[in-house]
Formats: sequence, C-alpha cells, structure tokens
Amino acid sequence: MTIDNLKIPTVALGTWAWGDSGETGDGYFGSPLTRAGLEEVADKAHAAGFTLWDTAMVYGMGRSETVLGEVLKRYARSDYQLSTKFTPQAAGTSDDPVADMLEQSLARLGTDYIDLYWIHNPADVARWTPHLIPLLESGKVKHVGVSNHNLGEIEFANRILGEAGFRVEAIQNHYSLLYRSSENAGILDYCRNQGILFFAYMVLEQGALSGRYSPENPLPEGSSRAQAYNGMLSQLKALTDKLASIGQKQDAAAPDVTTAWAIAKGATPIIGVTKPNYIDGLIRASAMALSRDDIVELETLADAANVNTRGWWEQEM
Repeated sequence: MTIDNLKIPTVALGTWAWGDSGETGDGYFGSPLTRAGLEEVADKAHAAGFTLWDTAMVYGMGRSETVLGEVLKRYARSDYQLSTKFTPQAAGTSDDPVADMLEQSLARLGTDYIDLYWIHNPADVARWTPHLIPLLESGKVKHVGVSNHNLGEIEFANRILGEAGFRVEAIQNHYSLLYRSSENAGILDYCRNQGILFFAYMVLEQGALSGRYSPENPLPEGSSRAQAYNGMLSQLKALTDKLASIGQKQDAAAPDVTTAWAIAKGATPIIGVTKPNYIDGLIRASAMALSRDDIVELETLADAANVNTRGWWEQEM
C-alpha cells in the first residue's frame, strides 16, 4: 500500500491552457501567456498554500508539462505536488506505453516521481490499469487515479489495483453547475463511501461561468472554447447574474462562487490559472460559505439554462 497520504489543498491548479502556444487560434483557449507571468502565478499560488499542479501530456502535446517544469524549478520538489496523466488515445506501440509516457512526462517536468498519476480516458480498463502497478511499486508514481471513467469502470479499476494491494485513490471528472453527471450517476457518493478524492475539472466551464463573458462580450474568437460556449451565453445569463449577486454579498466575484459551490459539494476543483489575480479568487472561494438555499437556487437556475456542456472526449456517465 502507499504509505504517505496524499495531502490535498482545497483547490488544485490547472494548466491545460499552459499548452497554448500564445498564437491566436493555436491552442484550445487562445491564451497569450508569458514565462514571467506564469512565474508570478506560481509564486502567488505557493504563498497561498495551493501546491498541487494538474497537467497532462496531451495539453499542447507536451507544451504544458514543459512550461510547468520550467516554472516549478524555482521551488524545492517537496514544496509542490504534480498530477499528470497517461492518455490511452495517445499511447505508443512499445511493450509498455504507460511506462514510456510516464518517462517522457518525468523528463519534461524535470522530476523523478509523480505524486498523482491518472489514466486519462477509459479505453480498455482491463488492458491499461495493470500497467500502473509496477509504477507504484517502483515509487515513480506515489498515488493513482482514473479520469473520465464511469462508475463500473472505476470499480473495475479498483478491483485490478486491489489484487496488488493498491487502490484507486482519486477520480477526476468534468463536474460543474452545468454538468452534474458524476453526481447523478452516483460517483460522488461512491467516492465519499470509499474515501476516494473527487477532483472536478471544467468547474468554470472554460470561463463561461466566470461572469466575464456575455453575448456582447463573447469568448476569444478562433478558440475551441468560443465554438463550444458562445452560442449558449444568453441562456446562462440568469445563472451568472445570480453567481455575481451571491458573490457581492461576500466581497467576491462570480467565479469564486462557482468554485465555492464545487468545494461545498465535496469536490476538489481544478481551476485553470493563467493570471496572478486568479489566485486571489481561489483564496476567496476557499474561505466562502454558501448556504443550502444558495446551492439549491444555483442548481435550479443551472437546470433551467438547459445546456449540455459534455466535452467531445467524454462518454455519458
């Protein structure tokens, strides 16, 4: 069994957008990022106690891991935790594609171990899950989780790992006010009962729930997220207005309330951080208390928006 328990901050730091090259239209988010700007983000995050960074080989095909590795060089390795992923859909053809992808990630991140290693998407649970066992035994991976797996696949992966004395220690799924499939499918309850951490990604729906965007001020043209969300911004207005009004009562902004909602539901939100002031929002969200009424009202408005934000890579839960 793994001996050291995974110490998890209230919020994990997402670096999907760090894979963008900064050229308009080149990358998922259309985010212009600079090394100095990201170092400022990291310094602010670490000062606030947010130390878990989530990335993946497929974010910019190695670019996110490379940039993150460069930025984190300024800290002792014991001062932060790394979460990255094996993506079956990008596997090579060698005898052990999981170990190979891990080695490439270790090299890009400039480290000799990963705190939390995920199987990113469920391709063939019986085939890929056993490959995690030697990585855990070697210490190159300290803890393992599965992402985008449904309940049956999670239980199957847990059985495979259990036979070797390990277990699924974390789940990472798309979970937001607009997309509660993991809750409806019983995955959150399963995690609670089994003592498994549940990480929620796309909590802000790539900015659509940040309150920053509206039909008059849409998401950046030419980005994939603009294509996904700009058409539904008018349907989200009642919800984002409510998020803003709850926030105002607590000296906070709409995205802070969105993040606080996920924390209140028992999730660890993974929030993409590209600007230093985003860290201020995470500090506010971590300290915020939402009432039961707030939560019910937000979920009612989210249901009324009647949008489907399932990613193209996601299966129905």
